[in-house]
Amino acid sequence: MTQTASRPSASAPVQLSHADIRSILIGIMLAMLLAALDQTIVATALPTIGHSLGDMDDMPWVVTAYLLAATAVTPLYGKFSDIHGRRTALLIGIATFVIGSIACAVAPSMLVLIVARAVQGLGGGGLISLAQTIIADVLPPKERARYQVYIAGVFMTSSLAGPVLGGFLSEHLHWSVIFWINVPLGAAAYLLAGKALRKLPINHRPHRLDVLGAVLMTVATIALMLGLSWGGVRMPWSSAPVLSAFAVALVFSVLFAVRLARADEPLIPAALLRNGVVCMGTAAACFGMGTFIGLSIYLPVYFEIGLGLNASGSGLAMMPLMVSTVVGATIAGRAITMVARYKRIPIAGLVLAVVATAMMATFATVMPVWLVGVTTAVIGLGLGTVLPVTTIAVQNAVEPHQLGTATGLMNFFRQLGGAIIVAAFGAIVLADSGRAALGGTEGVSAASLTPRELLSVFPHVFAAAALGFACSLLFLILMKEMPMRGSSRRETHAAFAD
Repeated sequence: MTQTASRPSASAPVQLSHADIRSILIGIMLAMLLAALDQTIVATALPTIGHSLGDMDDMPWVVTAYLLAATAVTPLYGKFSDIHGRRTALLIGIATFVIGSIACAVAPSMLVLIVARAVQGLGGGGLISLAQTIIADVLPPKERARYQVYIAGVFMTSSLAGPVLGGFLSEHLHWSVIFWINVPLGAAAYLLAGKALRKLPINHRPHRLDVLGAVLMTVATIALMLGLSWGGVRMPWSSAPVLSAFAVALVFSVLFAVRLARADEPLIPAALLRNGVVCMGTAAACFGMGTFIGLSIYLPVYFEIGLGLNASGSGLAMMPLMVSTVVGATIAGRAITMVARYKRIPIAGLVLAVVATAMMATFATVMPVWLVGVTTAVIGLGLGTVLPVTTIAVQNAVEPHQLGTATGLMNFFRQLGGAIIVAAFGAIVLADSGRAALGGTEGVSAASLTPRELLSVFPHVFAAAALGFACSLLFLILMKEMPMRGSSRRETHAAFAD
């Protein structure tokens, strides 16, 4: 085996040294940290930002604008990287994210900040899925699982440090610092990743980006997420803007489906849509991660308003869920290398998560805080086992030149599932409180409910969470369990030679 170029093609697999793999991992972990930290550091600074810019009404759009843009472009990065290479795609994402961060830091008004956050999202949307795809490029599935601890460490760091940093920097320095810190981090990620990824194998295969399909999918996604973010909060579900957003989403989704059926090279290849592992694994991840996101949004409300904890106490009460999720992901990632029936691990984990959320649904109004912590730790431990297994199983089931598209597709539906389930939890809270009606004139926020009202509706939220985890469990059981490919990149290509 010889290496004829500094960037070898996948048709001539190369063996990367441990030092090469480590340098690549350091670069992409920094890139992943940029996106992961941004999702947690901004929330605690929002009140300060709103007061500073004199606009509290539009404050939620600081989060929504980023989420809309990031979700819409996630699958585009995957396809683009399959065509032009991971290094090019990742560097574009990092550069765009840093430019958006600078624009956020100097924003003179809330409107400019919202637009800048959308630019940030255009860059950040591909960083996490590209990092996962690059790991798949340099490591076969069995070895890849061992490196899940690095990914888990990034998310644990961002989950624990983000809220603390956001509150401290905005209170003691200035809120713009939470965006300025992205500049040195982004520069380091750009330099390290840019250098390390020159050694990354690429797939020389003619592709074309389906621009029309990308536009149709982006419009459908943005319209759907706008309807979900508006409905029941800013305006009633039956209001014209909300219904119009859903109508636009439906129309463009149908047009996108037609485009997928007729395009010579669609944005999502037909082979992926027919792949049972990809479809079932993505659905399992969508419901599992979506339910987790929903719980991470509404558990603080349950802690603060329902159980009477302050903001600091609520943050501490969230730690069992966050930390145990990372522990579960690490355990499952390690176990994949040692067992053949790797589905049994997340199946057992989801059974635990369903039982634990059902317990909270039954006793949410009477459980002491310490028992809630233990229960949420069990939920996190169970859910954590799903994330690495579904990701690696999906990547294991596709051809090497489709890794980016498949990984981007999975991350897209994870984020979209989160948006839908958060909206569903919000609808349950408002409907069960008797304060929301389809014919109403204004939306209702959870913060407007009395503690007694809120506590009384949370059993239904936890019951919905149990249903979400049960759906994830069902799709995971239906997912075909393909043998994990071994320790060489040549075996990866040989598996699809036919």
